[in-house]
Amino acid sequence: MSDTRTASSTGAVRLERHGDTAVIRLARPEKLNALTPAMLEQLAGHTETVHADETIRVVLVAAEGDRAFCAGADLGAFADHDALAVWRHWVHTGHEAFRRLAGLRQPTIAVLQAGAFGGGLELALACDLRVAADTARLGLPEVGIGTLPGWGGTARLTALVGPARAKRMILTGDLVDAATALHWGLVDEVAPADGVREAAERLAAAVARRGPVAVQLAKQVLNHATPSSAEAFEALAGALSAATDDRAEGLAAFRERRTPRFLGR
Repeated sequence: MSDTRTASSTGAVRLERHGDTAVIRLARPEKLNALTPAMLEQLAGHTETVHADETIRVVLVAAEGDRAFCAGADLGAFADHDALAVWRHWVHTGHEAFRRLAGLRQPTIAVLQAGAFGGGLELALACDLRVAADTARLGLPEVGIGTLPGWGGTARLTALVGPARAKRMILTGDLVDAATALHWGLVDEVAPADGVREAAERLAAAVARRGPVAVQLAKQVLNHATPSSAEAFEALAGALSAATDDRAEGLAAFRERRTPRFLGR
């Protein structure tokens, strides 16, 4: 990527800008990017910044280091909280951060350059798409320490891989390899470890080339439509997109056999 501008370089979760792509980056590799309450708050703040920026078309969620995308919650910080504090500060803060990420207008892509465990996999599940290194292993091992996924992992995993496979992963705590994750639909693409970032950037570029209003409307329809409501949602979104400058440009470019120049309006 070129045209790099750092929007926020402080803290353990950074927000960067690369042209029309934003990168939310976990930057605590010495701790396997394990999540603290402060990191969850930073994540929530960065998603609000991205949401408000109409020029951002796609978001990558990435991490520093080659040992883990994210090892989940920082157990040291977790152990210092009593039951009420866990509910107030860990469960609520994590749910709020991941809800905001999942609710972004712009499509999001998790870049799993290494393993994602517990809350780290739940973070990836809150994204729309996931690209994983062929060496990555993924899992929700919380039952091994006497707890269970607490940041939306039960519902989001079930939606992706189905109840039986979700139960197998959560009830055993076993990790799955990248090939299995691809076969199950847990990840959307697998690439060599040294090329996973480039693969994610290619996918982001493919999304960013499309009409941004149409892409964002399609994401909202996909997120909320059911078999009984899809027709109404599609009709409303289609009518809205038909009134945009991007729709006119798309039709003109098709007729003129050229690449469209979408402006997001």
